[in-house]
Amino acid sequence: MLDWVSNLYGPFFDPHNWGTVITSGSDWLIILSLVTIECLLSVDNAVVLAAQTQALPTKVQREKSLFYGLWGAYIFRFLIIGVGTYLIHFWEIKVIGSLYLLYLVYQFFRKTKIVRTKKLASEKKHGLSLFWSVVAQIEFMDVVFSVDSVLASLAISSNPVIVLLGGMIGILAMRGVAEVIMRLMAVIPELQPMAYILIAIIALKLFLSIPAIDIEIPATAFGGIVIVAVIITLIIHFVRKNRRTTNEHEDHT
Repeated sequence: MLDWVSNLYGPFFDPHNWGTVITSGSDWLIILSLVTIECLLSVDNAVVLAAQTQALPTKVQREKSLFYGLWGAYIFRFLIIGVGTYLIHFWEIKVIGSLYLLYLVYQFFRKTKIVRTKKLASEKKHGLSLFWSVVAQIEFMDVVFSVDSVLASLAISSNPVIVLLGGMIGILAMRGVAEVIMRLMAVIPELQPMAYILIAIIALKLFLSIPAIDIEIPATAFGGIVIVAVIITLIIHFVRKNRRTTNEHEDHT
């Protein structure tokens, strides 16, 4: 057992391996490629994270949950890269993840905002608090989404140090995207239901990628869906805003 663990994680603790990677220009080009792939594959993850943080009542808690989620993502990524060669057999985690995402969508649209707010206000510390419950959800989705990222990265480089560095930088960039989306949601409330519609699409995308079905929706295609959804949502927001302004002006006159 110890030999197996040593074979999986030994390269992470090899100073010579780290020195070679850090001083190699070609390895940094590979790392840059991995960061790009991580960002492309993590657009859906950023949408999910931003939506999950909206369950927290304050901006400070939302940002704090992403901070804790960041460190948890690094730990899980380290562990998952070590067993990356076995991840291809873990298609069940994709099924669980897709069902969980659909459950989040169902929960969001089932409750009115008033009901949801009351639930948040009355949340007690039975087991996990609301904050740590959200952090746990973020960590779970990190594990689900890291499967594709790690497999794609290992296909480019078999050196776990290169894959780890690419993943760590990519996760940091993805968290930045999640924070931007989170702030936009505070300004444009229509983005939140749009995010949950995207989550339903993400759940379908995740489920279709299991080996029994093996239908991959390209990252570029999903990126296009996100852009179109955001544009439509912005149009709806500004139309509603103009209507409210017009109605208020008519009321005053």
